[in-house]
Amino acid sequence: MNSFDVVVIGAGAAGLFCAGVAGQLGLKVLVVDHSDKVAEKIRISGGGRCNFTNLGTTAANFLGNNPNFCRSALSRYTPRQFTDLLQRHGVPFHEKHKGQLFCDRSAEDIIALLLAECDAGRITRWQPCSIRNIRYSASSPEGTGAGSYELDSDRGVIRTPSVVIATGGLSIPKIGATDFGYRFARKFGLRMVEPRPALVPLTFDGDAWAPYAQLAGLSLPVHIETGSKKEKMGFLEDLLFTHRGLSGPAVLQISSYWQTGTPIRLNLAPDTDVLQSLTHAKASSRKLIANELASLVPSRLADTWVAQGAALGQNWQRPINEATDKALAVLAERLARWELTPTGTEGYKKAEVTAGGVDTRDLSSQTLESKQPGLYFIGEVVDVTGWLGGYNFQWAWASGHACAQGLAATLSAGRTIA
Repeated sequence: MNSFDVVVIGAGAAGLFCAGVAGQLGLKVLVVDHSDKVAEKIRISGGGRCNFTNLGTTAANFLGNNPNFCRSALSRYTPRQFTDLLQRHGVPFHEKHKGQLFCDRSAEDIIALLLAECDAGRITRWQPCSIRNIRYSASSPEGTGAGSYELDSDRGVIRTPSVVIATGGLSIPKIGATDFGYRFARKFGLRMVEPRPALVPLTFDGDAWAPYAQLAGLSLPVHIETGSKKEKMGFLEDLLFTHRGLSGPAVLQISSYWQTGTPIRLNLAPDTDVLQSLTHAKASSRKLIANELASLVPSRLADTWVAQGAALGQNWQRPINEATDKALAVLAERLARWELTPTGTEGYKKAEVTAGGVDTRDLSSQTLESKQPGLYFIGEVVDVTGWLGGYNFQWAWASGHACAQGLAATLSAGRTIA
């Protein structure tokens, strides 16, 4: 039988980082993953350059049933600490915008760094290797009183006092996403927040969307919001029209907060007083309204927008000097507050992350250990979801680091069978 101080299930960002730190703190660590490849989500992220953190990371950039849960781990492992690690490994990087850091060369640099850290910790890695079952005994075979786990794997039975589940969520199934973490959380009696796609494009009813499908590929900066009163959330980001609905950073951000059946609101010209501009043009121009509007928003959008006037009882397809003040006010108001209700999302196949997961009420914010002794959950499998822009990777590093520190403290207290 194979014995280790800790078994980390999942060779992604959180799992590999946790394993490397734990190994360098003196633990005998095994990493297992059902895939023969490591960190596929890192490899494809950021257009292949991996937006690996955000310099402005705070707990305010995360959502979940308890958004403050992540505060402890984030404060103890910061973006600056991770960039220091990159510099020690000679990995060049740059800030793109809004604190987002990317590799200069390739996401492969982050993967190589994580594997090097694992090598420094003398980590054992079994890939591909599936875990079929996990059993818990309240007392160890040695009679120390500490509990222990037995894992049935493709390479035999593994015994350990500590199991870290870092298997991620359900997003992007084509690279191996499964519900493994959720299944075993439930098996050991942990509560769950229902998983759902997040950072995902929104879709609309085909007939209702038909007038806007022709705008597919068009991108522009917008202000987008959803919710009301204390639940209102908004972002100033770029919007992308698609054949089926809306995407781009603005929509990915708001999708994490959007609730089924509720509307989103868009200001398609957030930096412009549209009514003032149109009113000024009316006094001096004979151009069509669409032509004047095209100086404020992309011309394709302007043409599509004025064409919708008939459905609202407005004639916007005329020279601007012939338009009534009321007609221009209605046009400007609709452009600044376009309200529409998505019918759904593009689902896990296009979602960058999974919201929901293991309920943080059943986890320690200090160590990520669950109420089930010796069972830890880190990274995306937990009900902690970051904004677009490197925040989810920072949660992977921070939660993995906090977990490794907790494991090391437990080892020094005597819970080991390796």
